[in-house]
Amino acid sequence: MSSTKIQVRGQLLPRIPARNHRMIYSVVCGVSTKRHHRESSLLSRETCPSSDSVPTKTDKSQFLCGDVDGKFGRFGGKFVPETLISSLKDLEDEFNCLLSDQEFQEELTTALRDYVGRETPLYFAGRLTEHYKNIGRTIGVGPEIYLKREDLSHCGSHKINNALAQAMIARRLGCSHVVAATGAGQHGVATAAACAKLSLECTVYMGATDMEKQFFNVLSMKQLGAQVKSVKGTFKDASSEAIRHWVENLDSTYFLLGTVVGPHPCPIMVREFQSVIGKETRRQAHQLWGGKPDVLVACVGSGANALGLFHEFVGDEDVRLVGVEAAGLGLDSGKHSATLAVGHVGVYHGSMSYLLQDDQGQILKPHSVGVGLEYPGVGPEISFLKQTGRAEFYTATDQEAIQACMRLSRLEGIIPALETSHALAFLDKLIPTLRDGAKVIVNCSGRGDKDLDTLIQRGISFPNC
Repeated sequence: MSSTKIQVRGQLLPRIPARNHRMIYSVVCGVSTKRHHRESSLLSRETCPSSDSVPTKTDKSQFLCGDVDGKFGRFGGKFVPETLISSLKDLEDEFNCLLSDQEFQEELTTALRDYVGRETPLYFAGRLTEHYKNIGRTIGVGPEIYLKREDLSHCGSHKINNALAQAMIARRLGCSHVVAATGAGQHGVATAAACAKLSLECTVYMGATDMEKQFFNVLSMKQLGAQVKSVKGTFKDASSEAIRHWVENLDSTYFLLGTVVGPHPCPIMVREFQSVIGKETRRQAHQLWGGKPDVLVACVGSGANALGLFHEFVGDEDVRLVGVEAAGLGLDSGKHSATLAVGHVGVYHGSMSYLLQDDQGQILKPHSVGVGLEYPGVGPEISFLKQTGRAEFYTATDQEAIQACMRLSRLEGIIPALETSHALAFLDKLIPTLRDGAKVIVNCSGRGDKDLDTLIQRGISFPNC
């Protein structure tokens, strides 16, 4: 059995071939993370955005395609045992074929329109725009704020875009069973719905603590016919269990990944199916004001909703891409999910990216009031956007996100998910730096009715903004 090598900081490191399932778990699931898979260069912590921080000229092709192995610079790849290579190759071949398969594309387009409810509106948030004008300016009209309303999609978030497309692939590959992992439950609900529509069996793994916080979504998954399995821990632990399930049932089971992590081709597939968000946004912006947005803003957990919005615009140098991570209780508290702010490069769940890990290379437990952001890593393409400077990344705390959730609810009658609320919170720092008339689009990636129990448990009294 051959051995593939990777190079980190000038040192060649062998990837040991897997001899049994236990070793597969170790390599793919991150049960045992080796210190030599970590780079010690600490990323600087971001502070406040500059009004003129538009990135310099970029090579569009490197962002759009990656290389033939699914790598973006040094990020990505297939850090998996050879027993999984064949399944991943079959998946890659099918995916590449479907990109130009007219029958599949027509079926997907019809389903996105009639089942998901696309296209989703690009909504001018007039009262939110006026709020920032009143608190931050004495003259001028200020920037205009728009929301890309992914919360209006079937199942209440952007997750259905990818779940439906991949469930269609699972059916074409002859898989009768789909397995997935979910954090906030939105991907689980979307996967359960897609499987019900396509007559596929569905098993969703979810962290026990997340199941308590998102009980409504657990009930929704069960109502849709999915088997929901509790895992001790949070989303990262549920992901590892889902991978174990897949590894043990490769012949009949499809692993439906909900975000832009994992071994190639998984991150590129998810990004491709979520890129409908940015494509619609470009078209809608042209219809509304005859141009492009000036700034795009999205929350970042592992990166699916952000890339869904950003990808269409990475070659547009005059469009700023702003991602907002979860600072939790503060970056110095150790209780956060700010991978890009304080993380290191390493290998986890089958690919190389920025990770939250300790001095021994062990994965740290992430924290956020938005449980969908509780993942200790980001996707390889997001890592590349960070490293190259094409996108900017900042943070918002739990409290800032809660305040932003309350603000949008009261000003616009829209209850955003607490994940989305991190992006909305950053407007406090962003808007004062922008010119009059600047067009800002925030990806409203999910609705927040799932989070009302969390707000009540935190003693939120729902005061006026």
